[in-house]
Amino acid sequence: MAQKFTGTQKAAILIMQAGKERAATVLRALREQEVAEIMAEVARLHHLEVNEIEEVLNEFSEIHTARAHVAQGGYSTARELLEASFGGTKADEILDNLGVTMVAAPFEFLRRADTRQVLTYLQDEHPQTIALVLAHLPAGPAAAVLAGLGRELQADVAHRIAVMDRTSPEIVRAVETTLERKLSSMLQPAEMSRVGGVDPLVNIINRSDRSTERQIVEGLEALDAALADEVKSRMFMFEDIVNLDDRSVQLVLRQVEGNELALALKGVADPVRDKITSNLSTRAAENLVEEVELLGAVRLTQVEEAQQSIIRTIRQLEEQGQIMVRRGNEDEFVV
Repeated sequence: MAQKFTGTQKAAILIMQAGKERAATVLRALREQEVAEIMAEVARLHHLEVNEIEEVLNEFSEIHTARAHVAQGGYSTARELLEASFGGTKADEILDNLGVTMVAAPFEFLRRADTRQVLTYLQDEHPQTIALVLAHLPAGPAAAVLAGLGRELQADVAHRIAVMDRTSPEIVRAVETTLERKLSSMLQPAEMSRVGGVDPLVNIINRSDRSTERQIVEGLEALDAALADEVKSRMFMFEDIVNLDDRSVQLVLRQVEGNELALALKGVADPVRDKITSNLSTRAAENLVEEVELLGAVRLTQVEEAQQSIIRTIRQLEEQGQIMVRRGNEDEFVV
């Protein structure tokens, strides 16, 4: 029955059933055009039967469950779990709606392995092999593995990820076959894919802690100064907050706890502190400065963790299209 509704109408029904607070949270994550289209449907959908609403909610639940299964275990695992819950025909229908194909991602067997196990047997491999594997893994696990490598190896692998372009399926399969023997894992055939390059390296670094981030950049500077400059130009450092426009800074500050902000500002340069305080009310700015001073001596790791948390908030807002972050060589804007 839910098939008679368009995707936008289904989204409108979900919004209406979510309650004001949850609906507001969802809408803040959408683009203005998307919000306008959904709210237009909310206004049009006057009379809905209970069974129509339930049908849409059930479809959403099924797709959400399928997406979680795919993310955790890949297509095959998701297919088995969904079949056990809904039957074979329904499982295929759900996966079709989700747009999931039968092809497994390269090195999918490693996605289900513990990061420490991956690190244990990867660290003795050739740096090019490690780079190839990390370039195929999600950024989070890849960052964890990269952080666990020795400093020189870490820089070497980071460099190889950045300069890697295309890899033939034969090489990928050969590496997969070798690694799967070590874990006795079954591997799905992989398609030709573009891996490596500066973008995936920056994505991995962005999910690393500040200490690892600094080590990687310093290592790259020793190996390839030009490449290090390019990587830094695409990264967002905490000090780059001064380059955000005031509206963006204000959006970020709304999502940051006061104690975390005070910790992040400990020991920063005056321009950074001024950029933050100038976007607060006079009283809030005074309280923040006082709180920073009252902190006394704090560990550098605590400050870096707080700064990294704020950077994650900035990246999330950027991904949601709520703010624009200008990096290195990007074009200037005229308003």
